[in-house]
Amino acid sequence: MDEPRWRHMSNAPKDGSRILVTVRPSEQGPAEVDVAYWSRADQFGIEGWRASDSHPGQVIGYADPELKCWMPLPGANLDKESDLPTPWAGEDAEELYGSGI
Repeated sequence: MDEPRWRHMSNAPKDGSRILVTVRPSEQGPAEVDVAYWSRADQFGIEGWRASDSHPGQVIGYADPELKCWMPLPGANLDKESDLPTPWAGEDAEELYGSGI
């Protein structure tokens, strides 16, 4: 299977569709892959990136600097076992906001 290609966040779709994102490493933990979508402002929060497991009253939002890159969700392939891709680990992998120590 070809390795999916990560793309710059400036090109991420802001139409509400769900995408895979690389969340930068921070004081809270290492880089990880999450499913997110762009949400317009509503009674539950301001416009921005939200984790797909957010729900009213418990919105998990990402600030733009927290997200490194994105890719489309892979299609369902019922014939093969697949895992989420690993987080992008390029040169830009320093911790966000310092070490917290």
